[in-house]
Amino acid sequence: MSDILPIAKTARIGSLEAGRIAYGCWRFAGSTEPEARAKIDAALSIGSKLIDTAAIYGFGAEGFGAAESILGSLISMSPELRDQIVLVTKAGIHPPAPYDSRAEIVIRSCEASLIRLDTDQIDIFLIHRPDLTTSFDEVARALMELRAAGKIREAGVSNFTVTQTRALQSKLNFPLIATQPEFSPLCTDPLEDGTTDIAQELGLALMAWSPLGGGRLVNGVREDPSSVEGRVVAVLKDIALRNGAGIEHVALAWVLAHPATKFALIGTQTPDRILASAAAYDIEMTRRDWYAVLEASKGIRMP
Repeated sequence: MSDILPIAKTARIGSLEAGRIAYGCWRFAGSTEPEARAKIDAALSIGSKLIDTAAIYGFGAEGFGAAESILGSLISMSPELRDQIVLVTKAGIHPPAPYDSRAEIVIRSCEASLIRLDTDQIDIFLIHRPDLTTSFDEVARALMELRAAGKIREAGVSNFTVTQTRALQSKLNFPLIATQPEFSPLCTDPLEDGTTDIAQELGLALMAWSPLGGGRLVNGVREDPSSVEGRVVAVLKDIALRNGAGIEHVALAWVLAHPATKFALIGTQTPDRILASAAAYDIEMTRRDWYAVLEASKGIRMP
């Protein structure tokens, strides 16, 4: 029996299927239409059908909804593009509140996203961050109304704790299908806070954001062996050299190798790097390799 951890190229999210390396649009705002199309085309060419955006992406420099508007303009110019992607967007972050998930706000946000994205339905609609001042009953009411109206196909959560996820699910008349936490070799909290466990318990597709540690594993890497980055990078380098790949590909493979993780969201703005990310699927990582990365991140050996 092989000790190599399997890394499938596709995964299901609800009734849909997409490549497990997904494309995140949090830095999409500011792209010209040709630049934006080149990025989406590169993602689609490696099977990255799941395109993740949010109403808040682009806020500040470009304006609220800017990333959605750019993606929507591509769909307007090439309507066939809509059928090629699994569209994910989010609502609930409203500076300076900072969060607002009252039913009318969530519904209004979704309707504005539909207009900006030039689509009749959002495939997966996420509550971006929990609003501690709004009851789960009210959030659930908004999601159920949107789903009943056909404005969203499915729903999920982002940056929710296990208990928050379970509380929201208890108020819904349909199952949540996704959870989106930060998860990388530099942020292993989901392994210990129950996020990966509840994803498997409830059948949620876990979509890991910042799987490269917000770029810290590829940009300006600290070589200090006493630092978390230094320890992790040293282990990733060893695995990368053995595979003839980059440390970013090993980091992606590490995230994807966990049984709860269905998708890892990359956000590079360079088409060539989007294309190269597919090398993660070919990484041969043993169970010992996987735990070595975790031990480097924690700074201690597993008991």
